[in-house]
Amino acid sequence: MDRIAKTTPARSGFDLRQALALILAGGVGSRLNVLVRRRAKPAVPFGGIYRIIDFALSNVMNSGIERVGILTQYMPYSLTKHLGYGESWGLVGRSREARILPPHTGTRASDWYKGTADAVYRNLSYIDRHNPDILLLLSGDHIYHMDYSDLIQHHIESGAGATLAVMAIPIERASNFGTVMVDADGWVTGFEEKPETPQSNLISMGIYVFNTDTFVRTLEEVCGLRRETDFGRHVFPFLLKRDRIATYRFDGYWQDVGTIKAYFDTNMELLNPDSPLDLPRWNVRTNLSVDPRGDRPPAFIARGARVRYATLARGSKIRGAVEGSVLSPGVVVEEGAVVRHSVLMDDCRVEAGAIVEGVVADKNVRFGRESHAGDPGLGDERNRTYPTHLDEGLTVVGKGAAIPPRCRIGRNCCIFPAAQLAELEIESLPSGETIEWETS
Repeated sequence: MDRIAKTTPARSGFDLRQALALILAGGVGSRLNVLVRRRAKPAVPFGGIYRIIDFALSNVMNSGIERVGILTQYMPYSLTKHLGYGESWGLVGRSREARILPPHTGTRASDWYKGTADAVYRNLSYIDRHNPDILLLLSGDHIYHMDYSDLIQHHIESGAGATLAVMAIPIERASNFGTVMVDADGWVTGFEEKPETPQSNLISMGIYVFNTDTFVRTLEEVCGLRRETDFGRHVFPFLLKRDRIATYRFDGYWQDVGTIKAYFDTNMELLNPDSPLDLPRWNVRTNLSVDPRGDRPPAFIARGARVRYATLARGSKIRGAVEGSVLSPGVVVEEGAVVRHSVLMDDCRVEAGAIVEGVVADKNVRFGRESHAGDPGLGDERNRTYPTHLDEGLTVVGKGAAIPPRCRIGRNCCIFPAAQLAELEIESLPSGETIEWETS
């Protein structure tokens, strides 16, 4: 494959039009459980009207980068529909582009991406077509605000072949992430992938900058010749033996919402006026034309309803009580119903007299009259099927499920999408139980 030779960009005044961003958005995100049974993790709704990928896309837009490719694979439909042509992020025009890059699949399962590096390797022709000086590689499944132009400038000034964005966290939490070891000047000396006993409290944020020549040569060797497929396990250790890798220390807000608990807690931060999670100030954009969210009427709060510390999106109707919760467009809380410390996605309905507490519910879930979801009176056992997903008291309900009238659901429960508990004649579900439901 012929390529135009590129030199290292100038050390000051870099033109961001010579940068290309790639967003890895094909991950399963299995720890989000039923929330990702019908969509990729970056497509999971967040904060009422957003999706997780909106943060990476908005950072790209706000940083002045005009070209971005989005690599998809797992359950791409809702993500593709949400992204459109990039209009919501100003990524349309003669020199601007937001391009979906699905797998080039044939008839064999082997055609699917084998890992993060393999996904990009299969799209080297897209990089060739744009011929950028600098390549910015991003994960599409984190909540954060970053000016990538500062990161790119740091990379250029360092003279490194690649730069990793890193942040310091308490070392007791570092075993959940890929950690980076550095010397006194911030140069990378080694990596550990989710070590049991971390040697460093610096974690990789999944944000990388490469000189394009360095990147292409490395992927052709690692993925093309060695048949290795992952950035953290293969690409960076290989590159470290041949080139210098710099680090860019980030001290702003960044959150991996890869678990139900982290996803719930980060949504709850939106209700804290002192939280650094400030989406209007960050200028986070989303696509409001889907469904179409932007055409819904303003939220309605009836006389006699009670709302405290809550986010209500357009189209929501509140006649009961809502406290400490995040409600997406179209959520209805009927008279006498109570929603407490919960996240309810689009068009959920809480019928009269129902109680919903400590619940994450996907779209179009119905809580029947006088039902009780997240009932602490039914125990506090961790989920038996998914003990590492649901062990903090939260109950998660999949898209389109229906809880029948007067049914009691405990804590740490998991209810699959479209599950109809009335058909199963379930009147009470103890804490820690799972209701599976297969759809054709």
